[in-house]
Amino acid sequence: MTTHEFYMKRCIELAKNGLGTTYPNPLVGSVIVHDGKIIGEGWHKKAGKPHAEVNAVNSVKDKSLLKEATIYVSLEPCSHFGKTPPCCDLIIANKIPNVVVGTVDPFAKVAGNGIKKLVESGKNVTVGILEDECNELNKRFFTFHQKKRPFIILKWAETADGFIAPLSKEEKAPIWITNPYSRQLVHKWRTEEQAILVGTNTVLDDNPKLDARDFSGNNPVRIILDKSGKISENYHVKDNSKKTIFITENENFISTENCIYENAIFDIHLISSICDILYKNEIQSLIIEGGSKTLQSFIDANLWDEARVFIGKTTFQNGTTAPIISGNPVAGFDIMNDELKIFKNYD
Repeated sequence: MTTHEFYMKRCIELAKNGLGTTYPNPLVGSVIVHDGKIIGEGWHKKAGKPHAEVNAVNSVKDKSLLKEATIYVSLEPCSHFGKTPPCCDLIIANKIPNVVVGTVDPFAKVAGNGIKKLVESGKNVTVGILEDECNELNKRFFTFHQKKRPFIILKWAETADGFIAPLSKEEKAPIWITNPYSRQLVHKWRTEEQAILVGTNTVLDDNPKLDARDFSGNNPVRIILDKSGKISENYHVKDNSKKTIFITENENFISTENCIYENAIFDIHLISSICDILYKNEIQSLIIEGGSKTLQSFIDANLWDEARVFIGKTTFQNGTTAPIISGNPVAGFDIMNDELKIFKNYD
């Protein structure tokens, strides 16, 4: 590992502290090094708050050292005025001579302009250090701006004999396939993604809250597929406790602040229409926890990026068959006897 890679790795570690809190901004970490020693570091914590470079500079006790320092940043410093001033201007104003960047920002208002501005100001700029890792860090942000849709994560739990749900049950509540540790991990994931999506039958069968009550963090925006408007006010998803977007063919609904209705035709183009609607609503990442039909629809449309599949020890003998996904898992984990398989879509 080179010196640049060592400090960029630290930038990535810092940036991950902002996972789930920076939307719509990317995850960014920054480290300032002088004479082989870290003298400042920071990460972006929330949209509208200081960027990583600002926090790193502010953490330096002796600002006179900045004139001989190197600033590392996992993503290209911004060059435009948004809710905060350009980070390029901060670097230039503090006369930091060396800038090391992990990867270029795909956002149209930056997209190489930050690097160009720094070079034109006479800075020694190095780009592309741990680039793949820095791209992976901001897979949600990059997918949103490059593919014009959210980064899509599929999640389901299936029994040891391949079923996602039993044929019938006595009450409107989930029947658990996995253990409490796996379920808490799912709630952690919910805090990390901007939105969560389920279909009509999941709501009617389970009456889920779709929140992150078992882990500290932000609750995701709820996305509900409800073709004909079957979901009544008695269900948790209509409790107005958090922003919820209903995608429906029914045009009679009137949107409110926390209950938004978006129209779509439920045909062969539905999945791409959902992606367009979520892009319009600035949803950068989505975890889908719907039933087998909903999950399989995204798989068949090849509109997914990652799948997280739990396999429990429970058996149902019969029921709703789990979705079918091609390819081999890229990773596998044991969670107190539950098996977790991770799939990635490289298409």
